Amino acid sequence: MNEAVHTSSEFAQRVFSGIQPSGGLTLGNYLGAMKRFVDMQNEGSFETVYCMVDLHAITVWQDPEKLRHATRELCAGFIAAGIDPNQSILFNQSQAPEHAQLAWIFNCVARMGWMQRMTQWKDKAGKNQQNASLGLFAYPALMAADILIYHATHVPVGEDQKQHLELTRDVAIKFNHDYGIDFFPITEPVIEGTATRVMSLRDGSKKMSKSDPSDASRINMTDDTDTIAKKIRKAKTDPDALPSEEQGLEGRPEARNLINIYSALAEQPVGTVLRDFGGKQFSEFKPALSELAVEKLAPISMEMARLMLDSVEIDRILSHGAEQARAIATPILKKTYDIVGMISSN
Repeated sequence: MNEAVHTSSEFAQRVFSGIQPSGGLTLGNYLGAMKRFVDMQNEGSFETVYCMVDLHAITVWQDPEKLRHATRELCAGFIAAGIDPNQSILFNQSQAPEHAQLAWIFNCVARMGWMQRMTQWKDKAGKNQQNASLGLFAYPALMAADILIYHATHVPVGEDQKQHLELTRDVAIKFNHDYGIDFFPITEPVIEGTATRVMSLRDGSKKMSKSDPSDASRINMTDDTDTIAKKIRKAKTDPDALPSEEQGLEGRPEARNLINIYSALAEQPVGTVLRDFGGKQFSEFKPALSELAVEKLAPISMEMARLMLDSVEIDRILSHGAEQARAIATPILKKTYDIVGMISSN
C-alpha cells in the first residue's frame, strides 16, 4: 500500500511478541525468540509485553488438558529464560478478550487476497484447505490484533513470521487510511542475530520444530544433559572440515546451522567461531558445542522444572499480567470502537 503513513517513532516505544503453547519449548524457541525477548527487556528502551498465544494454538485442535499444561510450561520457560514479570508484562492471550475483539475489526479490514497469499496458510493447509479451520485462515488478522491492541512499535520475529508482520503493517495502514486518522503505529520488525531461524538437527533445510515427528531433530528445553549431548553428537553433518571464513559455509546447511547455534549460545560472531574451529572436523566441534549447550540450557531446564511444581503461582503471574495487559488494551479498543462508529459504554 502506498499511502503516506506515520512511523512507529511517533508512538511510545513498546515491544510485543508471543509464542504458541502448542507443544514443548525447543532450542529454536529459546534462541529465535526468548533470548531476544530477555535482551529487549533488559535493554530498558522499551516497555515489553510477552504473551502465550493460546488462541492461536487452537487454530488446530488441541487436547484441553495438554493445552493448559503447555501454557503453564511456556510461562515457566519465559521466566526461566530471564523474563521478569516485574519488568515485563507476561500473560496468556485468552485472558485479554480485547485481542479477539480487535481481531474481528481487522477481519473486516484485511482482504481475502492478503490472507490467501500467506505462505504459512499454504504450508499448513496444503491441499486440504477446505477442511482447514477458518481460524487458521484468519490467523494473521488475530496476530495483527495481538500487536496493535498495545500500539506495539516493535516486534522481534523470526524470518518465518516476517510476512505476517508485513500484513500487520498493511492492516494498520488501511485502517488509518479508511478512517482518516493516524491511530495505529506502523510496527517495525526486529530481525537480528545468528539464530533467528534454528534448523532441524536432522535436516538443515527445515526449521527446528516441536511438531517434527523425530525427537532427534530438535533440542527440547526440558532435555537432560545426556540427551542434549547425544542429539548434538548424532546431528547430521557433512564430511568436510569446518571452514575458517563464513563464505565457506555456503551450500552446507547443516554445518551453518551448528555454527549459528554455537555463535548464538556463546554470543560470539560467526566469524569468531570459525576462526576458533576452522580446519577442525565435526568430531572436535560437536563436543565443544555439546558442552556449551549444556552449560547454557541446563540451568533453564532446572528452573522450569522447579516452577512447574507450583501451578498456582504460575496462574497468579498470568492473571496479574493479564490485568496489566488489559489496562493498556481496553482504552485502545474503546478508541477503535469510537473511530469505527460503535456505541460503547464509558
